[in-house]
Amino acid sequence: MFLHAPGETGKTFVTNLILAKARQSGKIASVVVSCGIAATLLSGGRTVHSALKLPLNLARTENSVCNIKKNSGTAQLLQQCRLIVWDECTMLHKLAFEALNLTLKDLRKNNRLLGEVTLLLSRDFCQTLLVLQRGTPANEINACIKTSFLWPFVGQLHLTQNVRSTILGDQTSAHFTAGLMRIGEGQLPVSAENGLVSLDGYGTSVDSTEELQEKFYPNLRQRFQDVDWLSEQAILCPRNDAAAATYSQLLAQLSGNSKTFTSVDT
Repeated sequence: MFLHAPGETGKTFVTNLILAKARQSGKIASVVVSCGIAATLLSGGRTVHSALKLPLNLARTENSVCNIKKNSGTAQLLQQCRLIVWDECTMLHKLAFEALNLTLKDLRKNNRLLGEVTLLLSRDFCQTLLVLQRGTPANEINACIKTSFLWPFVGQLHLTQNVRSTILGDQTSAHFTAGLMRIGEGQLPVSAENGLVSLDGYGTSVDSTEELQEKFYPNLRQRFQDVDWLSEQAILCPRNDAAAATYSQLLAQLSGNSKTFTSVDT
């Protein structure tokens, strides 16, 4: 099954409820997520590479299988498992799901689809899809789960109601969510000159990066030691290089020497 759920429609709540119901009835339910942050939101969630030992070079190898030994604890778990929930599934290559299919058939000695394990996928195709290094749009479409031979066997369910606007009466959230859906479905007019869409009505436009920085960090030289104020400000960018350039300009405004703290694992 595929649970198609745009943001704010209660996907996390519904998924945790399904997991609780399965486990209450004594069945084993496993939860895997394509990214680490989302794994913290689901009961017992783990990243898919950690839980299923997916190979890292999926895009280069066909008929891949998960690196799971038959006498391991993970193998025993998958042999007894009745339900696998896979959240953020649209972010991974279709070969990841085909590898799981082959692995479950082998471990469970069952040639039926997925070894007759119920697989619940969830995500919104309007959000982040997988990224292929140096890939063309055609490559990315071909790697999407919708092009897998497994997709015709997938039943689809939909969550459509914005929970926040319904329960709290937040019309601003409802308007914003409806706008995101129109963008994702390609309903906004596209400029013939540059291929961009206008987001008028979804925020305040500025003419330059400097104006954006001044709007979010006014009087930065005087207020940069106010931790509470800093923790409430953020400029988000679609690319890491744009974020680095923006914050380098902000840091250059501060007096004193800068210091870089690197991660312990680099």
